[in-house]
Amino acid sequence: MVPAVLEFREVLKRFQAVNAVDGVSFAIFPGEIFTLLGPSGCGKTTTLRLAAGLEEPDGGEILIDGAQVAAPELGICLPPEKRRLGMVFQSYAIWPHLTVFENVAFPLRVRREPSDSIRQRVAQVLESVGLGGLSERGATQLSGGQQQRVALARALVYEPALLLLDEPLSNLDAKLREQMRFELRALQRSLHLTILYVTHDQTEAMTLSDRIAVVHRGRFEQIGKPEEVYEKPANSFVADFLGRTIALDGTLKKTADGHWVELVDGTRIEIDSHRLDSLRDGSAVRLTARPEDIQILPAADLGRNQVDAVIEQVDYLGDRFEYLVRAAGAQLVLCAPKRERYSPGSKIRLCLEPSCLSVQPR
Repeated sequence: MVPAVLEFREVLKRFQAVNAVDGVSFAIFPGEIFTLLGPSGCGKTTTLRLAAGLEEPDGGEILIDGAQVAAPELGICLPPEKRRLGMVFQSYAIWPHLTVFENVAFPLRVRREPSDSIRQRVAQVLESVGLGGLSERGATQLSGGQQQRVALARALVYEPALLLLDEPLSNLDAKLREQMRFELRALQRSLHLTILYVTHDQTEAMTLSDRIAVVHRGRFEQIGKPEEVYEKPANSFVADFLGRTIALDGTLKKTADGHWVELVDGTRIEIDSHRLDSLRDGSAVRLTARPEDIQILPAADLGRNQVDAVIEQVDYLGDRFEYLVRAAGAQLVLCAPKRERYSPGSKIRLCLEPSCLSVQPR
């Protein structure tokens, strides 16, 4: 098995009575983008700062390329400059009085690299991030996207084992942020970078990551590929945080003829029986699904696994409509393409696919 670039083993970090990082274990492998995704205050940036050496753990151990860099029980905590890490902050931390060249060259000058080597390596990394020809430009003359590239080049210039990115795109406008996501992914693949990425933006996490750790209250609720954490969330927090979910309450019915949930309006929704081993007949349950897995149909006689519904509100979002729908005693928010147009008050049917439904006890 390929050795991990970064590994956390039961790492603990306390701030007074709060466990900001609560016994976390994970590993990042070469050429991987591993993303910490969660709401503000969940511990994701503290985890990154522990990896960087900007915080000292209170328990557990941290390894980089198989060597311990932090192990409080052994009195080990290497400073950041001895960990071969590059870091890009949310604010970029670009020095406005220096040129692009001098901003990028700074880590090499601190390490007392020869002048010829500095010129060569800075030129190479500027070319790789699309800033070739701008080396003598003043930092204050750059756009937001260019400043982000300078910060990235400075982190890459001394060839770190691991690149740490803390909300690096959050200061960019929406269109530029989307462009930079593609550019960052392309750069990571071309240079075979290993990245620990921190964000609260679900779209960033889904499009950039090889694996995602969903963080909540200092713990990792789930680690997996983007499609795994989205399609098969480990619990309700992961399901709610990663995109929207719709929920319908009902009662579980288990008979020799099949398994279904009887909703509050009496509608029967068939479900996959293999998901129900821990639930008994008559249990109060909640059906959950992703909105995009619910099909909106015009009003008609109900077919199999269909529910009557009424549209209460319509919002036009440019590329699609968003409908506030009432069905089986619940309010649901569903999206539909512009070719499917319904007005407030319209009666519709919702078609639920059993393979896309999750059943949880209430």
